[in-house]
Amino acid sequence: MAISIRKICAFQEEVNYDQRPLSKPFRHVIVAAVIKNPWAGHGYIEDLKPLIEETAAPLGELLASRAVAIMGGADKVEAFGKAAAVGTAGEYEHANALIHTTLFGDPCRKSINGSAWMVGNQKISPVGLTLELPMAHKVDAKNQNYYHTISLSIPDAPHPDEIVVAVGMASGTRPHARI
Repeated sequence: MAISIRKICAFQEEVNYDQRPLSKPFRHVIVAAVIKNPWAGHGYIEDLKPLIEETAAPLGELLASRAVAIMGGADKVEAFGKAAAVGTAGEYEHANALIHTTLFGDPCRKSINGSAWMVGNQKISPVGLTLELPMAHKVDAKNQNYYHTISLSIPDAPHPDEIVVAVGMASGTRPHARI
């Protein structure tokens, strides 16, 4: 089964001022795919692994490569994160299954020369979601100066039988990080 993508959304932001000027612009990006939930309509499925193996890696590669391109290259990325939201005809575990495996995370890490586990979250959402992506450093996930959240709103997603899967990347610490 190929991934059925309804649309891909991208959000990018460059912050130059936050209470006072920044020494360099802070950039972040989210790239999200709105996909058909491969488990929707099939009732409870005990073993999600076959579709995870078929779907997670290509989805991670696609989203990460687009995010890296928007950021201007892997060397411009210092932090990353992920999130997913399943529509109301799916299960919480469907969103979790796509993003919380090394099949999804490894292509994302490789695309930015990272080594840390990706932070992420997932939820069940009606149409009109706001998706929050937690962010952490690509090598040192314990460096709290990189902790921040990027939000993305997609007014027409997820439909009940869809999943929104997203990757976020950032150019550095959050503005004026100092803890």
